[in-house]
Amino acid sequence: MKKFLIGLMMVAGAVTAQASSDGMRWDKAPDLSTDQSALQHGAKLFVNYCLNCHSAAFMRYNRLKDIGLTDQQIKDNLMFTTDKVGDTMVANLNPKQAKEMFGANPPDLTLVARSRAGSYGSGSDYLYTYLRTFYPDPTRPTGWNNMAFPNVGMPHVLWELQGQREPIYETVTEHGHETHVFKGWKQVTPGTLSPQEFDKSMADLVAYMKWMAEPAQATRVQLGVWVLMFLLVFFVIAWRLNAAFWKDIR
Repeated sequence: MKKFLIGLMMVAGAVTAQASSDGMRWDKAPDLSTDQSALQHGAKLFVNYCLNCHSAAFMRYNRLKDIGLTDQQIKDNLMFTTDKVGDTMVANLNPKQAKEMFGANPPDLTLVARSRAGSYGSGSDYLYTYLRTFYPDPTRPTGWNNMAFPNVGMPHVLWELQGQREPIYETVTEHGHETHVFKGWKQVTPGTLSPQEFDKSMADLVAYMKWMAEPAQATRVQLGVWVLMFLLVFFVIAWRLNAAFWKDIR
């Protein structure tokens, strides 16, 4: 049993080391979970840029009313694949076509903000870094690569907004070996948004995807606070009742 536990710890350490060696450090995603305007803007970006290939099969359009949208606003601005506001968010792209184009079906994004958490941060941190670190790479089939997800199969669908950037590396000698250290970005061609505007848009998109992964999170947190307050009050009452019950017996 002891050898088994030691072996398990070594495997876990190796997996963690491998995960840490791939990609770059993740940037901290801004917390916009209570900003309805940011969530609405993120929903718009998600429908226009992500839902073409990816589905959110566990999210219904009418759930967007929780972020301040009406049924009519959802129908007019966010529904392109169905006419029923109660339907789930299904991708425009046919699964067979997706497999032919990308080699595999694009994953469902409903829970990606929760499932992609790692040693570098939360799933939101990963998405915020991933969406902002594409760069042209002629060796890749799509012509794009990513710093957070090396050799990714997804093209940079947001390149018109961000423009084209190239990573800047600095050669550093450590222990007699030269290594390339990432230092920043060089803007090759401008996008329709400034770098600050693009980062803000990606923060909105990530905030929406975080909300989509657990729409009831705010309610759950509020309910949890009330439950803890109730337990605290109940503990005080029970403590005093216990003292009053046993005072004559002692």
